[in-house]
Amino acid sequence: MSAETSDLTKVDSAVSGLSSSPTEEKKIGHRRASSSAAGVYNINDLEKEGKELQIAKETQKLNWKLNTSPATLDDKEALKKFLTTPPVKKIDLHFPLGLEVTARNLKGVTIKDALDAIHKQFKKKADDELELPVLAGFEWDKEESWTRLVVHQKKEGAPSGAGKKKNKKDTFDD
Repeated sequence: MSAETSDLTKVDSAVSGLSSSPTEEKKIGHRRASSSAAGVYNINDLEKEGKELQIAKETQKLNWKLNTSPATLDDKEALKKFLTTPPVKKIDLHFPLGLEVTARNLKGVTIKDALDAIHKQFKKKADDELELPVLAGFEWDKEESWTRLVVHQKKEGAPSGAGKKKNKKDTFDD
């Protein structure tokens, strides 16, 4: 019996010696690297490093209704801009009444990503169901929470520039 056991050991060692080269094995088990872009941070890493976030000012000028698709906005260029500087992979958007949505993009969260996340929550709501239906902008309060932005809303969008024509008319009446 001991002779058989030693034969098996020899066979086992011979088989393990015949295995393919390690480089071929690695190719088979290779996992795709993360598709995040260079220069895009994890919000938690920024907090550890103490790096401050700046929010894109374009969000305040959008006058976007929360229950309409971001695709209806006129300013398409603003949608492509990063929501924060430096760009992050994901960020929580906190509403004053307690709702929280998360915007994610491994290449950096853009304004459109944030609006899409918000729209997903409000798309089934009618205009009269929303007390404050228009986005006023975002606020980052590092004392409250480093990893989330507070969403500010307002009753209605900015008025169009109709008042300027009236002023010109008044000057001609003299």
